[in-house]
Amino acid sequence: MARKPKPLPALEWLKPRMLASRRVSLVAFVALAVLILAWNLFFANLHGARTWVVVTIQLVPLLLVAPGMFTGSPRAHAWACFIVNLYFIQGVLAATDPARSTYGWLLASLSVILFIAALLYTRWASQYARKAAGES
Repeated sequence: MARKPKPLPALEWLKPRMLASRRVSLVAFVALAVLILAWNLFFANLHGARTWVVVTIQLVPLLLVAPGMFTGSPRAHAWACFIVNLYFIQGVLAATDPARSTYGWLLASLSVILFIAALLYTRWASQYARKAAGES
């Protein structure tokens, strides 16, 4: 026997949470990009590699979802959840190196914040759209 689906939350409950999670995800997204850029431009020892090549390679995944993140696309936020895992892994690996531990912890922390906020925004925006369309 099929279970009855849970009712969707009210629009008044969803809207402030959706807006707050979007703001947090945008702040974390921009902070992650700025952290990567600042680290590679000012602090990283690239051992002779061209800085612009390293920065470009590291920022391309974020740039792929940037237009959707800034327009508020739930699909882009969902994709950001997948992409941000790369930065989390990079942050954890950097945190094990004493010379880069602060950078690593910041990178991993911003990645977790972005993941959670983008995931919540995706869920609440989907529920909001369904509820606004008349689903109960």
